[in-house]
Amino acid sequence: MSKIQLVSERLYDYLVPEIDSSDSIYILTSFVMRSGVELLYPYLKEALNRGASVKFCAGDYLYVTQPKALSLLLELDGIEVRLFQSNGRSFHPKAYLFGREKGDGAFFVGSSNLSKSALTGGVEWNLYVPESSAPSTYEEAEDQFLHTFYHENTIPLNDETLKSYYNRYEQYHLKHPELHQTWTDLEEVDMTIGVPSEQDTIKERNELYEVKPQTKLTPRPAQREALEALESTLEEDYTSAMVVLPTGIGKTYLAAFFARSFKRVLFIAHREEILYQAKRSFHHVIPNRSTGIYNGKEKEMADMMFASVFTIGQEKNLHRFSPDEFDLIVVDEFHHAAAPSYQGIIDYFNPKFLLGITATPDRMDNKDVYALCNGNVAYQMHFIEAIEQDWLTPFRFYGVYDETDYSSITWLGNKYDKEELLQVQLKEELAQKILEAWLQHKQTRSIGFCSSIRQAVFLANYFNKNGYKAISLHSKSDYNRAEAIHSLSSGDIDIIFTVDLFNEGVDIPPVDTLLFARPTESLTVFTQQVGRGLRLFEGKSYCNIIDLIGNYRNADIKLSLFDTVPAKGTKTNNVEPVVPANCELNLDLKVIDLLKELNRKRQPRKEKLYDAYYNVKLELGGRPSYTELHRKGSEDSKGYKQEFKSYIGFLNWANELDEEEKEVFNKQSKWITEVERTNMTKSYKMVVLKYMLSRGLEHWLDSVTPTEVAPYFHHYLTEVDYRKLKDFSDKTTKKLWVYDEKKVSNLIATMPMTKWSSSSKGLVSFEDNVFQFNVEVANEEENNYLYNWTKEICEYRLREHFEKKAMESRGRFS
Repeated sequence: MSKIQLVSERLYDYLVPEIDSSDSIYILTSFVMRSGVELLYPYLKEALNRGASVKFCAGDYLYVTQPKALSLLLELDGIEVRLFQSNGRSFHPKAYLFGREKGDGAFFVGSSNLSKSALTGGVEWNLYVPESSAPSTYEEAEDQFLHTFYHENTIPLNDETLKSYYNRYEQYHLKHPELHQTWTDLEEVDMTIGVPSEQDTIKERNELYEVKPQTKLTPRPAQREALEALESTLEEDYTSAMVVLPTGIGKTYLAAFFARSFKRVLFIAHREEILYQAKRSFHHVIPNRSTGIYNGKEKEMADMMFASVFTIGQEKNLHRFSPDEFDLIVVDEFHHAAAPSYQGIIDYFNPKFLLGITATPDRMDNKDVYALCNGNVAYQMHFIEAIEQDWLTPFRFYGVYDETDYSSITWLGNKYDKEELLQVQLKEELAQKILEAWLQHKQTRSIGFCSSIRQAVFLANYFNKNGYKAISLHSKSDYNRAEAIHSLSSGDIDIIFTVDLFNEGVDIPPVDTLLFARPTESLTVFTQQVGRGLRLFEGKSYCNIIDLIGNYRNADIKLSLFDTVPAKGTKTNNVEPVVPANCELNLDLKVIDLLKELNRKRQPRKEKLYDAYYNVKLELGGRPSYTELHRKGSEDSKGYKQEFKSYIGFLNWANELDEEEKEVFNKQSKWITEVERTNMTKSYKMVVLKYMLSRGLEHWLDSVTPTEVAPYFHHYLTEVDYRKLKDFSDKTTKKLWVYDEKKVSNLIATMPMTKWSSSSKGLVSFEDNVFQFNVEVANEEENNYLYNWTKEICEYRLREHFEKKAMESRGRFS
């Protein structure tokens, strides 16, 4: 086959030769049946054995996908499978994509799900598209597949997530015994289809508000401070750092200024339009360097490369570069970087420096991105501080009471059930309330943020019906983004209603009114959207923020975003934040009463800690280590020690230990608590423990002398400058940067050995120059458990300690 053609019979006969000759195989179907997996299983297995990349994504819509089919897929060694959680939203894609490092790829798109009938005997229509016939369409198909594969609604398939899906599948089938007829009927229902998320499908390369060219660009004050901090991190031997700057301060230009010190640069973003904006900014700062957009076709030789995460993240593209190809890698919107789509790129490359830039360091699913740069936040500024410095526009916040009862709407982990939410949102009474609030507090140019396309369309129609000029902007609207921005800026329209299109990468400085007609499901998204109205613009004195506040999740903590009091170290239980002097906060009395009530009913801390743990367990497919929970969990990892004395104590409480583990824990809980909670102003105790553990399972409890530990201790603390400068640079230890066995041994004897011995209530002893843990183990099995738990805690505490040290010395505003 070489031209576009229709395949109306036995798609199977076309798929097998493609699988046999492809280097990458991407399959996306609404549902998957065991019969379909069995057909392709031997060919996929052979492809994986020869090193092909195989990614498979299926949906859970109406629970048609069979658990047995997913279980069979998991038996394929090396396959990546993700399950799209539709949450009741229709999910109908059917596509098979095949890529080749040498030669053209191809894809099939049409009606065939992965079942025996669909691939062999059913009446199906599928279009075959070779890459040579439509190269841009092929690239778009690859891009869209990866957007969907790594969409926030997908979860990796593993033993834990399969078990969870099986339980939901069983429950659904018990409630819906006529599932197959239900599926057939609902296939015809016109429901909102939007995968990937709405903001990913519009690509505009026009930037309306570019900085006018100047003879020579110089950094702004905040950029100068951030650059100085980054230079300090380089001097301290850090190889990565994150910079947190609010929207409007110039994160991309900051990265360009920093890039002047490096020869080869890679800039990574998740949207194409951001790449083109960044390319212009970098060229403006460094005009004598070549720039290029990497399209995945051939290895670009430009000095400064700009690549989409979905393009360069494909294995065939990634391996066109050597791991040390780039001196500097910049990851834009770094809060995305904990996602799997970024992880492969970050793990593959070994640059001299990795710089993450973001306005919102906490990911939308709350995973910890600080760990990706070893906790090294080189510079951090909250938008509140930028407003106080007159670098952003002040705001006037109007909290308007929303009588909608959100308590009866199903919460799906990180958002409300879309269909249930729409039932309360698409009412004229609520639309009238929104219109009245907007009329009372609006200025000249407004953006209205909605939960869904249907709500955006509904509100735009309602505003138009009442004599105002409104449009809804989304992936299926008649306007493109550039046209909409121009119409709003020129005053041709009063308000744009959108979902997430203006969260990142698009700035409209003239906007002076933000209308929130949606519940705040993510504080990261809320922060991004607030930032859309704060950019300075001639004639704009304030940004008015109109927010309908009801009894939805996060309503009682969202206002902390505007608070200046915690930043200055004063704790307060007041639900009304103290905003900057040049800003205003206006809350309806009913809103104040609601916030007080919600504040009293917060989820118990132990339940939140368990939920955070369980979500990481689902992602990894098994019990996470302490460090993995610290990196990926949504709750502060210190909470496990505070609530349960130790992480292992939490596992015992959560019934995550088997009977043998429980027995060992109950016997050794004092030791585990000692390792977890012993005071650590410096890292010295854990460095000594790390040495003892390094001797292995059989000898970790053997006694040691300070002289024996000294070489390991000194090497660890001087191996990289940031450890040396954080924990080994006072008047005494600075003299020990050049190794002196006697002096280092004396230091170890004094601190930590003597101090740990005196504070441990007999669990640690140091007598006659011999250091020992007074722990007895009955057998090899007990020793194995205790060794591994101690090692987990030691590794976590060292990592957390140096992250904390880095943040203390770098952070400006929290």
